[in-house]
Amino acid sequence: MTLSRLALTLALLPTLPALAETPSQDDALKLDELLVTANRSVEARSQSSAASTVFTRADIERLQARSVAEILQYVPGVNIVSTGGAGSQTGIFMRGTSTAQTLVLVDGQRIASASSGTASIEFLSPDQIERIEVVRGSRSALYGSDAIGGVIQIFTRRGETEGIHPYVRLAAGSRGTFERSAGVSGGDGRTRYQLGAALDETAGIDATTDELDGNRDHDAYRNRSLSLSLSHRFNERLEVGATLLDQRGKNEFDDVFGDTRPYNDFVLSSGSAYIDGTLSERWSSRLEVGHSEDKRDTRNDVANGSFYTYNTFRDSANWVNTLQLNEANQLLVGADWYEERLHATDAFIEGTRWNQGLFIQHRLQTGRFSTELGLRHDKNAQYGSENTWNGALTVPLNQANALTLSYSEGFRAPTFNDLYYPDFCSGGFCFPSANPDLKPERSKSYELQWRSDYSTSGHLDVSVYRTQLEDAIVLDENFIPQNVQNARINGFEASLDDQLFGWQANLALGLTDPRDRDSGHVLPRRVKRTLSLALDRRFGDFGIGATWRAVSGVYDDAANDIALGGYGLLGLRGDWQATSEVNLALKLDNLLDKDYAQGTYQGGLYPYRSEGRTALMALTWTPEI
Repeated sequence: MTLSRLALTLALLPTLPALAETPSQDDALKLDELLVTANRSVEARSQSSAASTVFTRADIERLQARSVAEILQYVPGVNIVSTGGAGSQTGIFMRGTSTAQTLVLVDGQRIASASSGTASIEFLSPDQIERIEVVRGSRSALYGSDAIGGVIQIFTRRGETEGIHPYVRLAAGSRGTFERSAGVSGGDGRTRYQLGAALDETAGIDATTDELDGNRDHDAYRNRSLSLSLSHRFNERLEVGATLLDQRGKNEFDDVFGDTRPYNDFVLSSGSAYIDGTLSERWSSRLEVGHSEDKRDTRNDVANGSFYTYNTFRDSANWVNTLQLNEANQLLVGADWYEERLHATDAFIEGTRWNQGLFIQHRLQTGRFSTELGLRHDKNAQYGSENTWNGALTVPLNQANALTLSYSEGFRAPTFNDLYYPDFCSGGFCFPSANPDLKPERSKSYELQWRSDYSTSGHLDVSVYRTQLEDAIVLDENFIPQNVQNARINGFEASLDDQLFGWQANLALGLTDPRDRDSGHVLPRRVKRTLSLALDRRFGDFGIGATWRAVSGVYDDAANDIALGGYGLLGLRGDWQATSEVNLALKLDNLLDKDYAQGTYQGGLYPYRSEGRTALMALTWTPEI
């Protein structure tokens, strides 16, 4: 879209309705009916045009989730692929897009590696998480690069408004798994604080199925995590705060091309500070600065073993302003900037780049309909400028039902590996491994949503969408990245939440048809059908729950020659509130000990293993002070 088209669209903006007063972001993170990520400001989920799923701290504890990947499997249209047990490399495939086409944020900070473009969610500890918001569908008009499939934002734990609330959690389970965490949160009417630390360890599983001696060992995982949040409200108009999350440890993995015993020493951290102010009755503003790091030193235990480093450092700043023009019209105006630096043992042609973005979004809400129109302009040190926009129309059918029709554009910038990876040299000859002339990947998405509060306790979300991908980056026959792939993705999603005979039921269904438009093949590692069902109920001090997840088969290569079968997994959980301060919990995953694979290696010759039946027992102590 040209800049002249941008100006024309701005000139034709409609007139729009006022939104009700909303709480602060820290308050919103405690409430599942509010949403922060979809429009970079607090809003009611019922008023957002985006398809979304929210997990609060209460949900994480109810599901007894032990990884972010486990939580995301309850989201319709999302499939998670890992190369082994705890701490193994994990990919997110949202709405049929690739792992690098979903933006992952921690407290507003990008955490993806600048070299690979993927976020290491396998290193994030649920003990340090307050809330996870998943927004499905492109949001590049607000966030810029990477948000083609959607945006996942993880918020670290927050303090309380009153008192002091300490906690201690101890857990032990299968395969030498031990988890310990402790923390304290609290505050008063003006100040909130939270400090938490955790240590997770497991002996792991043997993730590979070949017979190489070096691959017969179990792949252990150790993670030390720390989280901190602090905020202070000076008065009704001004609040300042800061957050910190630091995860570091060691994960072992198998050498799929040799006979060594490699492992990673990793650090995944992010920090941010903000000023949130109400400048007038109609103007609120939030200024935030942050820093994130993804550091990975890869070594192996054999004599004179190899050692290489890929470290990403990212600084950022963003400024978001909400202007309530009148009772019907709201304007969101903002700017953001980030700079990425890659430090690696390989001599990349370039090691830094920056991105600047300006965005504006207008929202109109009337009694008969509401609209949303957003535009964004990005300027990047490598690929120049990119313009994206989105629009949505919501029409209430009655008090319980509404339809939303939306269009959105997205793009993803090439990674440092795509653009700057050093040439491969052997025998006096060098061959290129990167392509500095790559263009960003682009997408266009169309979506129709139906939302229904069909009963006092029941809520249904249904989405039908189509995404067109252009200039997708793939490797050619010489293993050089090129903008050659065009794809189209058709999808259907449904999520249902209800209380049935005292049971809390959560059902999520995703149907996806992601195809290369030239070959007609299904895109690799994209699942076409997913279904998850979670049931929970309390009987006084006792709680029980069950989860069933079914996943269809996938192709592990672009030619659709390597097929992996589908699988179904059953899990059970229960807890006993022994006293007001002590809770005992037991969780059984993969109860039927299903043997399944999510990926292959060595050209599809061997499948990766996944964890079989596991058990974990936990004690949580929350003393009253």
